[in-house]
Amino acid sequence: MTLVAGVDSSTQSVKIVVCDAETGEVVRSSRAPHPDGTEVSAAAWWDAYRKAADQPGLLDGVEAIAVGGQQHGMVTLDEDGALVRDALLWNDTRSARDAQDLVAELGGPQAFADATGTVPLASMTITKLRWLARSEPEVAKRVASVILPHDYLTWELGGRSFAPVTDRGDASGTCYFDPATNTYNDDLVRLAFGRLIDLPRVAAPSEVVGHTPDGIAIAAGTGDNMAAGLGLGLESGSAVVSLGTSGTAFTRSTTPTHEPTGTVAGFADATGAFLPLVCTLNGARNLVATADVLGVTLDELARLALTAEPGSGGLVFLPFLEGERTPSLPDAKGELVGMTLSNMKPANLARAAIEGVLWSLAYGVDVLRDQTGTISAITLTGGASQSEAVRRIATSVFGLPVVVTEAFESVAVGAARQAAWALTGNLPDWAVPVAGRYEATDADVSAADSLMERYTEVLGQHFDVPSFGH
Repeated sequence: MTLVAGVDSSTQSVKIVVCDAETGEVVRSSRAPHPDGTEVSAAAWWDAYRKAADQPGLLDGVEAIAVGGQQHGMVTLDEDGALVRDALLWNDTRSARDAQDLVAELGGPQAFADATGTVPLASMTITKLRWLARSEPEVAKRVASVILPHDYLTWELGGRSFAPVTDRGDASGTCYFDPATNTYNDDLVRLAFGRLIDLPRVAAPSEVVGHTPDGIAIAAGTGDNMAAGLGLGLESGSAVVSLGTSGTAFTRSTTPTHEPTGTVAGFADATGAFLPLVCTLNGARNLVATADVLGVTLDELARLALTAEPGSGGLVFLPFLEGERTPSLPDAKGELVGMTLSNMKPANLARAAIEGVLWSLAYGVDVLRDQTGTISAITLTGGASQSEAVRRIATSVFGLPVVVTEAFESVAVGAARQAAWALTGNLPDWAVPVAGRYEATDADVSAADSLMERYTEVLGQHFDVPSFGH
């Protein structure tokens, strides 16, 4: 058996999986926590990786490894390769003003969409560069290069024996890299930072970029969403909907997107194609909040929801409890609309909460469809997808067939799949663990159309956002 390893270095923890290179079967795994916070020393990620990798026998027989890392984090190095300051993570919002300034200075959202495929938000690396130059100018003077979280771990894995490298997938999340031409935009770096800095070489998707001191081949690695796409075997014409604390929806496209409202991030994927993506801030925590209001467990919430009819008796739950990113409504509040004496029942409220969370992602899928063409199936994954109510209600919200994955480490497995590709020269066809398949009936399609029409009408009444056909 040929073994490969994949690393998921996320905000919360590092996960390592060891897989059979032919089948993708996970044969060993380990994990270790990361520090809390939105500003973390990159050295802490390497410490956590070493702790996880110290599990006896974990990497025995492994021939190749790759890292899937949290996107957008800004890791600053001086001319000697030492860390200049703690990394700012994707969820650090102090650069929100800088994002607005950069967009205005370049000439508006369309100019950024044309240049990089993505209109920057506070999460993107370019905004953090501007924040550093503006807020800590003396620190900024010491910066010789900027790399991303997965780049840093790849570099450490190789014992720093080669210069830092990245891949086009993760690079596409910086907003100073154009995935359509696979080149950095020096003018945008100057705009943000005031001068040029060294940036990591962009490796080919299946490239072996170096070896660990123990001789394990190191693949290029990628960002976490791109690795998840690999782990889930994403193909054009379908969309992955991941529902956890927050939510994402993304698809594979053979052509780049340049959506100007900032709703779609025009990322590259890890194979040489593109990964247009939308992200919502409010996922499963809406369900937790609703369960708390009703005084029930999440299992009881699911049971209640399945006793209600599609449409929740006319209740509309806008799931913006913490503002929202898709649609872009950072200051919005959640709303419960359409309450009557007849529909204000626990079952309707439970179902409306699930419908609202899934609707926000269906809205995102509509935006993706508007940019990329037909989307005819949904792969539902993430922690909340393990709820039977979420699974069954999904078909009547998306109006599409839904495949639900079992709980598995899609990012780490995707990184391992990339490692197998680099090792063998062929991208292996690994099976995705499926927990259930749910076909969309004519009634589901009708219910989805009705729900989308009602929600977008309410959305338009309360907020100024674009509407997309369902």
